[in-house]
Amino acid sequence: MNEVLQKLSAIGIVPVVVINDVEKAVPLAKALVAGGLPCAEVTFRTAEAEEAIKRIAAEVPECIVGAGTVLTTEQADRAVAAGAKFLVSPGFNRKIVDYCNEKGYLITPGTSRPSDVEQAIEAGLEVIKFFPAEAAGGLPMIKAMCGPYTNVKFMPTGGINASNINNYLAYDKIICCGGSWMVKSDLINNGQFDKIKDLCIEAVETMLGFTFAHVGINSENADVAAATAKRFSDIFGFEYDEHNSAIFAGKGIEVRKQMFLGKNGHVAIKTNNVERAIRYLKDVKGVEFDESSATVKNGKTTAIYLKEEIGGFAVHLVQ
Repeated sequence: MNEVLQKLSAIGIVPVVVINDVEKAVPLAKALVAGGLPCAEVTFRTAEAEEAIKRIAAEVPECIVGAGTVLTTEQADRAVAAGAKFLVSPGFNRKIVDYCNEKGYLITPGTSRPSDVEQAIEAGLEVIKFFPAEAAGGLPMIKAMCGPYTNVKFMPTGGINASNINNYLAYDKIICCGGSWMVKSDLINNGQFDKIKDLCIEAVETMLGFTFAHVGINSENADVAAATAKRFSDIFGFEYDEHNSAIFAGKGIEVRKQMFLGKNGHVAIKTNNVERAIRYLKDVKGVEFDESSATVKNGKTTAIYLKEEIGGFAVHLVQ
């Protein structure tokens, strides 16, 4: 997959923004980065879009900026010259797609029906937009089209928000989703960049769903583990639940029957999707993982440890 598409896939959510005042472009981009969504699709619906892209690309290079609503080859040239790393169009215009392919521009044109998808395949595209997502049939329509078109991946946009984002992202044919609920025009126009940052943080939290799962306690042997777990159960009434390698006291305390990872033990963090969380934490947060620790079921990673210890604790993600 194209490097830019890989980065957008790791981020998961692409804020779709309309900029009416070019002075808002840089502080907006900085808010997106601070909120954990370091990318933006700046729509070419306004006269300020080209200059906004130029300023973001120059002053906030950590933000992957692209151009949306690209309707002509001239707009494609202007957007790329301004610094756009990717182009998005609402529909499938073969003239524009062929032009972008010839120029080496990354474009994800809009599709909403099988005939659009077939044109995209013929044009050699690996990722296409699905627009307007909810109005065009939503996730069921994407799944239906992926039946005959098995090698295409989608970036749906239109009607996607905090309440349905995870339904889309759970499907492995979707690399990311475009959305505007965290960057509404009134927030941008009023300069409410702290609010935008907070909404981006909420969007990331919704997407990844990180929550505490349990803490692991290392023990010298099975007898020590049993005594520890029993004490927690006796005092707090937690259920004593013995497994092959560990004993649980309730759902939140795992007492290992042997010394295990982590100087002080380990902490497990639950997430909606381990593989998406890995991509996000690697690319956006710079977190490193111990690949040898991964648990894989049915071809999907369901658990993995970070390379680093935090406060003397090993940390792992679990599905």
